[in-house]
Order: sequence, then C-alpha cells, then structure tokens
Amino acid sequence: MKLNIKTIALAAFAGLGLASCEDFLDKPTIDNYNADNYYSSDTECLSGTSYLYSSPWSDFTRSFITVGEVLSGNYYPGTSPYLDFTLNSSDPDLGSMSNSLWAAVAHCNTIYNYINAASGPSEAGKNQTMGECLVWKAVAYFYLVRSFGEVPIIHDNSAELSSGSYNSVSKVKKADIYEYVIMTLEKAIEILPETPLQSGRIDKAAAEGLLAKVYLTKAGVTGTLSTDDLNQAVTYARQCIAHSNHRLMSNYADVFRLANNVNPECLISWRWNANNNQWTDQSFMQNDYAPKGFGDDDCWGQWKGMSTDLQEAFGIKVLEQTPDVWLNHRDQRLKATMMLPGFTYDYFWTDKGGFDFLRFVYDDQYNPSVEIQQEKPALVSPTGAWPVKHLYGDNADHTLGVGYPAARMANSLATPLLRLSDVYLVLAEAKLLASNTSNPQAASTTDAEVLNAINAVRTRAGLTELESVSFADIWKERRLELAFEGDRWFDYVRVSYYNPDYCIAELKAQKRNTNGGLNEIYENYYKTGNWEIPATATYDDRTPAPVVEQLMATDADSGKKFFALPMTARDVVFNPNLASSAEAQHVDVRSTYGY
Repeated sequence: MKLNIKTIALAAFAGLGLASCEDFLDKPTIDNYNADNYYSSDTECLSGTSYLYSSPWSDFTRSFITVGEVLSGNYYPGTSPYLDFTLNSSDPDLGSMSNSLWAAVAHCNTIYNYINAASGPSEAGKNQTMGECLVWKAVAYFYLVRSFGEVPIIHDNSAELSSGSYNSVSKVKKADIYEYVIMTLEKAIEILPETPLQSGRIDKAAAEGLLAKVYLTKAGVTGTLSTDDLNQAVTYARQCIAHSNHRLMSNYADVFRLANNVNPECLISWRWNANNNQWTDQSFMQNDYAPKGFGDDDCWGQWKGMSTDLQEAFGIKVLEQTPDVWLNHRDQRLKATMMLPGFTYDYFWTDKGGFDFLRFVYDDQYNPSVEIQQEKPALVSPTGAWPVKHLYGDNADHTLGVGYPAARMANSLATPLLRLSDVYLVLAEAKLLASNTSNPQAASTTDAEVLNAINAVRTRAGLTELESVSFADIWKERRLELAFEGDRWFDYVRVSYYNPDYCIAELKAQKRNTNGGLNEIYENYYKTGNWEIPATATYDDRTPAPVVEQLMATDADSGKKFFALPMTARDVVFNPNLASSAEAQHVDVRSTYGY
C-alpha cells in the first residue's frame, strides 16, 4: 500500500498527457500544466479524465481473465496456480492486479478533487467528469472487495499523504466496503447526465446498472440474503433498463467488434488506443489469447483454450458428438465465444475472404505460422477451442474497424465491463432470490418481470423463451452470456457469501482438464470430411479436482467461508495491517466520508 498510495497519488495528474482511442478520448498532449492552470474549462475536464478509461487498468487486464475465467473453470491456460487453486501472495499477476486497482482508486480520487476545486468549467462539465471519477472508483473497489475481501478505504489520497498514514491503514469489513461503493455510486447517479456530454462516456444509466449489480452482491455478504438489498438491486436495474439511449444490440457478436467500440449495450468499457506510443493505453489481450499467426505474428495463445466444462455448458461434447451439433447450434453466443471445427468468421481476416478455423490449423499456405508437430501442421490447443472475444483479427481488420493498423502488442478493441444484458440478468436474479431467501438455489418463479428480463437475453441469442425461471436457469444464462468477459469468478464469490457449499461442489465437479486425441480427429475431419473419434481420444480424468477451499477465508462475523484471494505479499510487507490475520475494522462510511 505504501507504493500504491504514495507514488501513484503523486503521479495521477500526469495522466493528462495520455491519449486514448475514440473521438471523446482524442486529445493533445499537454507538457506544461499544474493544478492551477488545468481543468479550467469543460474541454480540459473532459480530456483530463479520458485516460481513466484505459491507463490505470492496464496491469489488471491479464488477471481480468486469469481470475475471472481460469479460476471459474471457463478457460484452460496450461499449468497455472489459478487452474488448481494453488495461488499464493507472491504471484506476480496478483501483484499487478492489486497495483492496478489501487492505481485506479488513486487516479480517480486525485482527479475528482482537482475538478471539484476548479472554478472555470460549467456545472454540466464538472458533473460529467466528477461522476466518471466516482464510477471508475466504484468499479475499482467492486473488484477489490470481491477479490480480496476486507481492504482499506482510501477516500482521499492527499489526506493520507498529509497524515503519513498510508502504510498503517487498516482493513475495513466487507459490508462497509460495499456501503462505500453504494454511497459513491449514489453520488455519481445524482450528478451524471442521462445523456453524456460526449458519445460513449459513462452516464447515469451506467452508474445505475453498476449499483444494481453491487446491491445483488452485497445482499449475501452477512451470510444470509437481505431482501432489502435484493429489492434495491431490482429498483436500480429497472432504472438502468428504462433509459432509452441503451438497448441490446440485435446481433450478439457485433457487441465485440472494433467498429462498435461505442455501442448502446456496453455501459462501462475499457477503451484502448494502438495509435499512440503510450504502452498502458493499448490492449494486448489478443496477443495473450489468439493463436500464433492470427494477428501479425505477435500472438501466443495456441496452447490454451476454452475449457471442456464451458463447452459442455453450451451443450458441446467434441469427444461424443458430430460437428452438426455445433454447426447448427441455435445459441448465437457459442460461435461468438469460441472457435470449434468447421467454424468460419467473416469479420476476421476480411482481406483474405474470412477466417477458417481448421484451415488456419492445417494449411501452412493459409497460415505460414502454423504449429508443427511430427513434421506436419497440428492443433496444439489441449481443449480444441480458442476464444473469440477480445480478438480483432489482422491488421486489415483493425484498419477497417478504426481507421488505422494495430501495432505490436497494441490494439484498440474495447473491453466491455458492464453490459445491459448483465443488468437484465441481475434484475432477474435479484427478484427471484427475494422470493425465496431461505432456500435461494431452489427458487423458481413465473413472475412476468423475471421472465421478460431473462427472455430478452435468450431471444437475442436465438433461443426459445422460458415459461418459468429457476435459479439454475439464471446461473447458466449468466455463464453463457458473459463467458470470457472476466466476470464468472465473481458470480462464485457472490454466492459463496451465503452458500459456499454450492460453489465448492460445482467447482470441484467441473471438467477443468484437457482432452486427448483432438488433433487426430480435427485433422481427419479437415482432410476427409469424416468425424471419427478413436478410442485414444479421452478426457483427462486422472488429474484431480482442485482443492478450492484453499482460496477461502472465514468471515469473522458470520463464521462462514467465502472466496477471497490472498493479499499480495508486497502490500503486507509495507503494511502489516493488511495481513490475513489482521482484524478488519467497522467504519460508518456515511458519517466518516462524504462527497
């Protein structure tokens, strides 16, 4: 915490010199500025907050997937402590994640105070940009509390520096952290406009949608579900959905395309820019998850893949079925989430007539970077399915989408953090749980509002409408709708607050391991059109299920186990009050802090 609070607070104002993608993020670099001569106009307020959409979050992007998707069983990364739950406090990605989240808090606090003290901007300009600071801080704290459990509240970095208490702050109880996030978002909702001053910026609906999700999560934090919190989640979800400037896109895959970086469905997104020289302002997610040769020879994700368990959640069993099952699959989200044999994509490799998954693997003329095993092209993904989300394609696709090419390990594809479909599912789950808080995982309903919410998501995906809804229906729908969007682990965290056994049992029952014999099956299908499954093609059932309890803490008040990542060793060295054995303090946040 010493490094994160002190150094980052002093550096936060330097963010003014960063540039980002999208019209509202484009701005000149300002070499000579200080708190007295900047934020003197609406234009400067808008340009001086635009980097909050990218740079502070750069070091979180890898953990966004390793925590959100590997821990939850959606993605197979090869050997990883996130796969087998052996993660410890010295993990470098965990350290980067913590640093990034605290950086975001520090930047938001610092810029908020500068704008609040400024006299030149209009009230509308100040409200827009101060509201953005509040929402981004709430996003950071929402990740912090769901990841680490009890964490400190840093309301004002300057005050912490002045008091010299930055390396002695205490952890705060989870319920109080959630209350702080709620208070922060309430203020954001109060001042943010319904229509942002520039297209694509955070607006009132974004804050309301996030607050609905926060209330749904907070509802179980004491160990039992709070009907009041669930009802608040429903209220704010309704308010978010009611805004006419937000709607579901008609085609699911379009949500994740470069040309739609700003779209009516994405409420909160990271925005990246490959068109400058600022490393932290650029996305490198395609490089991590696409196979070699997919972009411009700077990808290395071919040895990974979407998990067998996620494939089966979509109803796909490549070692038991034939390709017609997935080639004729009704759920549009399947193809937009993972590559399977026979899938082609007209929005990738547009300069080459589209992208063909199997041809990419087995035709070294089509893909000169093809992987070779035993002197011939081969599939090396141990699960047989590469991801699609967070991929933009090749340089021609990038130029077609945003008007300029990508650079090495740098692209401009936005990363959605909160979509309207998520809010629909939050509404459905909150209202369902409120009807049966005593046995929530057994809850079911025919309530029209719940049905309308989940069916809006299902019909967009090409599925039939449900006539009754259970918790299991919503739980599965969330997994399929938001797969590989960094969210699934936090669903487990939310439910673990009040029903940890449900989460433990499900995670242990997952198929998190590899499939053998896929290359032989895929190659034969590519060359002959025949799908034949040899006896040697089997799922690895020898590797034991992870001991998921290793990443659980005990709530001091309820005595219940809940999922929590270890506080990073570096932070504990700087501040022993952050150690797992240290007691978290209760704070009345509404009387202690204010905006």
